[in-house]
Amino acid sequence: MNKHVVTVATIAAIIIGFLIAVQIQTKEEADTAAQIQSKRLAQIKSVTESLTEKNKKLREIQEQLNEQINSYREKNINNPLLIEKLNELKMSDGTIAVQGPGIRLKIQDSGQNIDVLFPINTDDLRRIVNTLRFAGAEAISINGQRIVFCTSIVMSGNSTILVNSVPISKIGGTTYEILAIGDQTVLVDYLTNLEILPLKQAGMKVDLTKEIVTIPAYKGGYTFEYAKTIQPSNY
Repeated sequence: MNKHVVTVATIAAIIIGFLIAVQIQTKEEADTAAQIQSKRLAQIKSVTESLTEKNKKLREIQEQLNEQINSYREKNINNPLLIEKLNELKMSDGTIAVQGPGIRLKIQDSGQNIDVLFPINTDDLRRIVNTLRFAGAEAISINGQRIVFCTSIVMSGNSTILVNSVPISKIGGTTYEILAIGDQTVLVDYLTNLEILPLKQAGMKVDLTKEIVTIPAYKGGYTFEYAKTIQPSNY
């Protein structure tokens, strides 16, 4: 066997060995990526289940508090000032349904004649909520979820948006309905100038109307682990 044949055979063996090594490494990387993805999905599932369970417990606590408030109200039924104060407090913390003049904002990021590069995301929803607050909205809800001081608007997985730990979106697109109570002219002005144009430019269908709207009560509950009440003389 001449040297040329030996050299060619050696080079071929090296190339084959390299290709086998690359293939093995690629398979290992693919297996690692699959393991990471599986781990992430498991973590997302765990977080979602935890949030669901926490939300269930908070609802139970809220129901107990409502029962206590109703019981106290019955005992003090002849004190209209106290009843009025209780209702004001419940309106402030969102634990009572409210109705009044306001707006209805509908946003569609999928459907016939709708072509968007990216669907609406949590940043969009948080920005709209902040704009409504700046406009003086007294009550806000997104797809039936009342927005309160402890409301979270987060993404779970690639397509599920959670508001108050409750899923409000679905794969394939969702119609988002945002209700707000306040000065209708001011609310419309803020939304028109700050929010609607960017959404339309992104390809979404947006419909804004003035209406008398009913906003549901916050269905969760409040827990305070670290914050404690203090006497007025202590601050």
